[in-house]
Parts: sequence; structure tokens; C-alpha cells
Amino acid sequence: QVQLVESGGGLVQAGGSLRLSCVASGRIASIDNMAWYRQAPGKPREFVAEVSPDANAKYAESAKGRFTISRDNAMNTVYLQMNSLKPEDTAVYYCNVDRALYLVATSTFSGEDFWGQGTQVTVSS
Repeated sequence: QVQLVESGGGLVQAGGSLRLSCVASGRIASIDNMAWYRQAPGKPREFVAEVSPDANAKYAESAKGRFTISRDNAMNTVYLQMNSLKPEDTAVYYCNVDRALYLVATSTFSGEDFWGQGTQVTVSS
């Protein structure tokens, strides 16, 4: 199928920056939208940003002006550049692929809603 692996999380002071990466692996034929979500302790998972295959981006209000999502289609990778980080950005950040075509032997399958294992982002005040 499709496996997603995030990296780039860590501990940063308020006002600092981090760049998250997520690589999709497997015998991938195509990927539709790629997105980032986050989940803070005791809170539901929430949408952060999404980018389409042709680089159209959408952002949550909390991310607008501070975060930039981008993707490298050739590398099946999505990035999240986070600037001006705030303590309230502290969360586990998850990568998501909403739909992908992948190969198993000689057959093509369509799968939906793939998730990575998450990467922790902690912003200290």
C-alpha cells in the first residue's frame, strides 16, 4: 500500500521555526491531496494545511501567514514550513494522503485516507 513517514519535529522556542517532512513510499502511481493535521493533548485532531497535486494550498486560520505547505511530486514528499511558532502550536503533527493509486504485482489499486505515525512538535514559551 502506501506508507507515510514524518520527520523534522522537535523542541523549539516561541518565535522559532521548524520544517516538517513526510515521505510517501510504496509502489505509488499517483497521490491526490497531501495534508498536515495536528493533535494536542486532550484535544481532537485538527486540520492544518493541504496541498493539491498542482500545488493549490489551503490553510487553517491558525496557520495562515505563518505556515507554508509544499510538495515534491517526483519525490512523493510534502513539507510544512512553520515560522513564528507559538506554544499553542505544540502537538503531534500527522501527514495525510486522502487518495492514492498504488500497484500490487501487476494490478492497480485505489486507497484512501493514509496516515503517518506523527512527529512531535513542542514550542516552549
